[in-house]
Amino acid sequence: MRKNLYTILVVATIIIFGLILLFAKKPKKTVAGLKERTGSIALNAEWLDTKKAIEGLLAAIAANPQNYKAKLNLAQAYIQEARVTGDHGYYDKAALDLLDDVIQNEPKNFDALCCKATVLLSQHHFADGLAVAQQALPLNPNSAFIYGLMCDSYVELGNYQEAVKMSDKMVSIRPDNRSYARISYLREIHGDLPGAISAAKLAVSAGYPGLEQTEWSRTILAHLYENTGHLDSAEQQYRIALQERPDYAFAIAGLGRLEKAKGNYKEAIADYEKAKGIIKEYSFTDELTDLYRLTNQPDKANQSAQEVIDMLSPLSNADESSSSHGHYADKELAYAYLKTGDTDNAYKHAMLEYDRRPDNIDVCETVAWVDYKKGNFAEANKMMNTALRTHCQNPVFLCHAGLIKIKAGETAAGKAMIQKAFTTNPFITDVDLKNEASKYLIAL
Repeated sequence: MRKNLYTILVVATIIIFGLILLFAKKPKKTVAGLKERTGSIALNAEWLDTKKAIEGLLAAIAANPQNYKAKLNLAQAYIQEARVTGDHGYYDKAALDLLDDVIQNEPKNFDALCCKATVLLSQHHFADGLAVAQQALPLNPNSAFIYGLMCDSYVELGNYQEAVKMSDKMVSIRPDNRSYARISYLREIHGDLPGAISAAKLAVSAGYPGLEQTEWSRTILAHLYENTGHLDSAEQQYRIALQERPDYAFAIAGLGRLEKAKGNYKEAIADYEKAKGIIKEYSFTDELTDLYRLTNQPDKANQSAQEVIDMLSPLSNADESSSSHGHYADKELAYAYLKTGDTDNAYKHAMLEYDRRPDNIDVCETVAWVDYKKGNFAEANKMMNTALRTHCQNPVFLCHAGLIKIKAGETAAGKAMIQKAFTTNPFITDVDLKNEASKYLIAL
C-alpha cells in the first residue's frame, strides 16, 4: 500500500512540474530601444519624423510581440539610423535580433532576408551576407535590390566578374540611385575613372536631394573628382551636399580633405573635428592622426591613433563562422597599426582579412603594403600583382604599387605607375606617401 502511494506521489509530482513548464510564460524577448541623437543631427525635422515613426513601431511590438511586420519595419529603420548616426555597433545588433526573430517565424520573408544580408554586409561578414542573399533570390528573382546585395557581396569577395553580372541585372530591372552607384564603383576599380564619374552623376540625379543616400552618392562623386585632380569640382559637390543636407559629416570631412590637399592643415583639422563630433566614424579620427602629426602635435596624434585601434578592435579576431556577429575591420586595423609603427600587428590583421577574402584587390593591396613596410619586397610584389589584376587607377593604389615594384627590382614599371598616379592626381593627400613616391617622378 505504501509502495503504491509513493508511486502515485512521484507520478503526480512529475505531472505537476510538467504542467508548470508547459504553461509557464516564456520570458519576453526584449527589443532594443531608440537612442537619442545628439548634436546637430538631432535638430532637424527628419529626426522628429524618424523618432515618431520608431516610437510607434516600438509601441506596436510591445502591444503584440508577434507583430512581425512591425519588427521588420523597425529593423529597416534601425539600419537607416545606423547610417545616419554611425552607431553601427548598437543598431546593427538591434536590427539583426529583430530580423532573426522575423525569419525564425517567417522563414520565407523576402524583405527580412534582404535586410539581414544588408546588415551582414555592413558588418563585413561578406560570405554570410552572400549566403543569405542567395537564400532570398528564388523568393523574388525580379527584385533589383537582391541583385544589388549580391553585387556587393561578390565585389567584396573579389569575384568581380559575377559582380558585374549582378550589377547589369540590377540596373536592367531598376535604373536608380543604388544601381548607378554600384556601376560607378565597378568602373572605378576596373580603371575607368571617367566612366565612374559619369555613373556617379547618374546616381546623384536619380536620388531625391537631401536624402542620406543621395548625398552619400554626391560625396562619392566629389571624391572621384578629388582622385582625378579636379579639386574645384569636388568642392562644389561637397558644398551642394551640405546645402541639401546641412551638417552632413561626410561632406564636411570631404572639405577637410581638400584643405589638407592644399596644405591648409589648421582648416582641415577644424573640418575633421567637426565631422567627428557629428557621427561615429573611425576614418575621421584616422585622418586627424595624420593632421596632428603634420602640425607637430605628437601627443594628440598618438592618442588619435590609439583611438582608431580601439574603435576597430572589438571582434576583428573572430572567425567568419562565429554566431556572435560583430564588425570585422581587420583591413582597416592593418593600416591603423602601421601608423603606430607596429608592423607585426598590422601583418596579423592583414592576414586575418586575407584569409577571409583572398581575391579582393583592396585586401591584396593591404597585405602587399604591410609586406613592403616590413621589407618583404618580393612577397609584396607578388601580392601586388594580384591586386593589379583589375587595372585599378586609384592614385594611392598606383603609388603603393610603384614603390613596391621599384624595391622589387622592377624600376621602370614602378616609376611609370608613380608617374601615372601623379598625372591623374597631383594633390595626393597622404603626405608621407606623396613625399616618398615623388622622388621617383620622371623629369619632364
